[in-house]
Amino acid sequence: METVVSGIRPTGNLHLGNYFGAVKSFLQMQHEYNCFFFIADWHSLTTHPHPDNIRKSVKTILAEYLACGIDPDKATIYIQSDVREVAELYLYLNMNAYLGELERVTSFKDKVRSQPNNVNAGLLTYPSLMAADIIIHKAVKVPVGKDQEQNMEMARKFARRFNNIYGVDYFPEPASFHLSEKAVKVPGLDGSGKMGKSEGNAIYLIDDEKTIKSKVMKAVTDSGPTEPNSEKPEPIANLFMMMDIVSTPDTYNFFNEKYNACEIRYGDMKKQLAEDINLFCKPIRERINDILADDTFLERIAREGAEKSAESAAKTLREVREIIGFRP
Repeated sequence: METVVSGIRPTGNLHLGNYFGAVKSFLQMQHEYNCFFFIADWHSLTTHPHPDNIRKSVKTILAEYLACGIDPDKATIYIQSDVREVAELYLYLNMNAYLGELERVTSFKDKVRSQPNNVNAGLLTYPSLMAADIIIHKAVKVPVGKDQEQNMEMARKFARRFNNIYGVDYFPEPASFHLSEKAVKVPGLDGSGKMGKSEGNAIYLIDDEKTIKSKVMKAVTDSGPTEPNSEKPEPIANLFMMMDIVSTPDTYNFFNEKYNACEIRYGDMKKQLAEDINLFCKPIRERINDILADDTFLERIAREGAEKSAESAAKTLREVREIIGFRP
């Protein structure tokens, strides 16, 4: 069975865009591949989070992915910092990474512009840590967004360079497969094309009914169509796209017909959409809260995930140390 690795950065709660994008893909992959899903808490250190925030975020993300259906009996889910072997492989890869190529990475240049007072070495060597996360399990596939393709090319380069330097055929070159080709793109309700944390337009899986309704009722609309069967502008198309995702076909068709007949009442549509989003989120929200309340269960899942991932990583490190020339 082919091995897949994917990282989950602990930067806030999961929203509907995450669920219909990465999470649904993960739920399918766990039945088809040997999956390693990790919570990338080392990566988060580039923004200097407070220790309490790290602990809370890791716990929350672990609970949310379990509540969504990641099965620890089928996929290995673990916390990055629990597998110390990753840090050692990161060190070895950095010894063969060159300053010029790291400085040319687009995501690094973007960070330099956006946070000039915090241009740290972790930002510069992000690609080598990402590569270590992947190749330590000898992954052959990595589900990523297209914005990560340059970092994936760096991971392939580092794997290839290790093999060339030491004259071995040890690390496979991991292939990307893009979530966007299979995932549903969930729109923002502020009129933008994508739901996201940074855009401030996200509906989170843990949001309660009142919060969901408040967010949906603020969704951007217009004065309504003036000609039958007219094309929907982006903010309205976003509302209908969201309804297509969470509502029944009959509900969608009802409001679509009202729009085409120039009889749409956006207030009624928003109320229905809020109800349907809440119906979708409610069972997940309840599972998240139940899991968050069970520290013993979460600790057990994290410990078992660490043990399974460390077993895989330790085997790789023993062989890497031997290849490099270190004593066992």
